[in-house]
This record gives sequence, C-alpha cells and structure tokens, in this order.
Amino acid sequence: MKLVIENLKHSYDVQVLNDLNFKLNKYKSIGIIGVSGSGKSTLIRLLSGMEKPTSGSIMINNINVIGNDEYKKKVGFVFQNHNLFPHLTLKKNITLVLEKTRGKTKAEAEEIAMCRLKQMHLSDQVNKIPKNVSGGQAQRASIARALSVNPDIIFLDEPTASLDPILTNEVLTAVEELRDSGKEFVFVTHVMSFVKDFADYVIYMHKGHIHEHGLPKMLDNPKTEELKEFMRKVR
Repeated sequence: MKLVIENLKHSYDVQVLNDLNFKLNKYKSIGIIGVSGSGKSTLIRLLSGMEKPTSGSIMINNINVIGNDEYKKKVGFVFQNHNLFPHLTLKKNITLVLEKTRGKTKAEAEEIAMCRLKQMHLSDQVNKIPKNVSGGQAQRASIARALSVNPDIIFLDEPTASLDPILTNEVLTAVEELRDSGKEFVFVTHVMSFVKDFADYVIYMHKGHIHEHGLPKMLDNPKTEELKEFMRKVR
C-alpha cells in the first residue's frame, strides 16, 4: 500500500486530528493503535473515505481518497459493532448489498454470500438473524459482508471492542486467515498480540498526532514515554 497524507486536519466540536503529514510505501497490513480519543478511529474513517477531512489530502495507491465514489467501491469496512441489519438473515445482509449497490443478480449475490459466509465458517448460520447468533459470529458475518464486494483494501475499526476474550480470538483468527488473500488491511485494535502477528507496520496515535511509527518490533522497545506508558497499560 502506498499512503500519502498531507496537512490533514479534522474536527468535530474539537480538533481531533492535528495537521498530519505522513508517507508510507509497500506495507500490506497497517495497524493503528492508541488510547481512546487519540484520533485513530477518525483517521481510519478518513482513510476509508467514509468521512471527509476538514482540510488536507489523502492519497492511497495513487488514488485521491477524498470525495471519490469510485475509491469507496474498492474498500470494505468493518465497524466496532457488527452493524448488520437486525431484521435480515446473515445471508440477506450480504445479498441485499450486492443487489442494491453492485448490480448483482439474485443468483449471483447468493453465490457470493454463501462463499464468503463459508470462508468465515458460518455455513450453518446463514439463515439466522443477528440476534440469534453469537457476537463473534455476527462480527464474522460483518467481515464476510465487507469481503463480498471484493475490495482491494479492508478497514477494520476495533472489530472486537465489544467482545469477550474468547470471541475476540475467534474473530481475529478469522481475520488472520485472510492474510494470503491478496487484500490490503488497515485496522484499529487494542489487542497487541494481534498487532504483532498481523501488522506489517504500526502507527501509534497520541492526541491527534502520529506520535511514533515503525515495524511491529517497535512495540517491544518504544522510543517515546507516551508509547512506553501505553504498552505498560495494554500488556
């Protein structure tokens, strides 16, 4: 992945990202870490094109991200909570998206949905609605839905934030199985073992800035006091 961020700022009621400038090339899986409120979820939403920044520019793989509908068709996004339609089955949650936004026929959409749900080990759950499956299964269905549009990049924003340790392991194991899929990944998580296993490159956010960045081994020997303190708390 080639990533170029220039003079990136974003605010809601307060400034969340403060004039970020950052360049990165060749890494396929980028982990973003930091305490709550550090700006990491805002950054991943901007990188995915889900939100437009207050100012600045974002280029990913030589594509201008901001306001680019074609770019948004090339990405999949997995939210902190599964964000599935509660009244639809797991399969219908996928086929509806494919039929309405990708122009797939009913038969094509169903074939893709079943393939992706099988990939996430959910073949026996396809006709259940979200409330009748476990949190881990619902989140894996959300990943299957993101995969169904055949994205180039998959964004995951703390996909295990609401799950217990067993379900967290279940979901992250499913993500790790995608390592050789040819996709690129940008993810936010507090699970450092997953960062070390899955990330090729790590960005540490602190108070709206990219405070430290490097290969995952940097987590074992932080340069800044802020990252040292963060690692002490999450270990």
